[in-house]
Amino acid sequence: MPAGFSRVAAVDCGTNSIRLLVADVNAETGELLELDRRMTIVRLGQDVDRTGRLAPEALERTFAACREYADVIRELGAGKVRFVATSASRDASNRDDFVRGVVDILGVEPEVISGEQEAEFSFTGATKELKGRDDLARPYLVVDIGGGSTEFVVGDGHVRAARSVDVGCVRMTERHLVRDGAVTDPPTEEQIAAMRADIEAALDLAGETVPLREARTLVGLAGSVTTVSAIAQNLPEYDSTAIHHSRVSRDTVREITDRLLRSTHADRAAIPSMHPGRVDVIAAGALVLLSIMERVGAEEVVVSEHDILDGIAFSVA
Repeated sequence: MPAGFSRVAAVDCGTNSIRLLVADVNAETGELLELDRRMTIVRLGQDVDRTGRLAPEALERTFAACREYADVIRELGAGKVRFVATSASRDASNRDDFVRGVVDILGVEPEVISGEQEAEFSFTGATKELKGRDDLARPYLVVDIGGGSTEFVVGDGHVRAARSVDVGCVRMTERHLVRDGAVTDPPTEEQIAAMRADIEAALDLAGETVPLREARTLVGLAGSVTTVSAIAQNLPEYDSTAIHHSRVSRDTVREITDRLLRSTHADRAAIPSMHPGRVDVIAAGALVLLSIMERVGAEEVVVSEHDILDGIAFSVA
């Protein structure tokens, strides 16, 4: 390991997915050398909006991923581990079961962080390496579209304002696109309009705290945004190198969103870069992204593969 670096592991457990980053990090220089980065769709937030509880099968899927991650952390010899849990486990009445399971497997307690902390980590992870880029005007607006919530952060070197609102690809899908236990294929105009209204109300809320229109560069994070970029580039498979720092115009995002909202499950599953766990929730995620771009007047979104995980890794180092 190079001098000045420490080997750390960061785990981010969201509503839809759990992700691991093991990296050598230099907190002074802001350098991060990635050793392993992986993601597992576990749907921890399955039905939590409706029941207020984490489902037993969702917990078991999450613990299975934690066991795999524990092996990787051990093999790579990460000295410090930080486990951050977001929206779904914040809201659940049986979150103690979740905490106990994680401690048993990984030896660390999951920190259920506030939306504001989440925003700070996302901003650091997404923008630390953009410093010195003259082609990207500041301030940045970083949007992290998760499964249960979306974080909005405006800042330059540091966060100026942040807000977390309860719209995410899983929450919007379950709230508006599910009928009789199955996702409507494709959704009706009424369902889309109701979902759009919900997103617009959340943007009103975000705008009360975050000066959305002051931003000069929109930076988009997380699976909905990266998948839209992969579709825009017609990638034969998901390729993070091609996706990281790609730019997607608003017109292209609108085209893709319209296509996804008109498509069936089979159509979406046939897209070569689509992760199987995103097939049912990608249309809602794309609509959230499009609505944000229209609201802030952004001509394009800069897509980042570096996000809250990288921010957590820097915080450990």
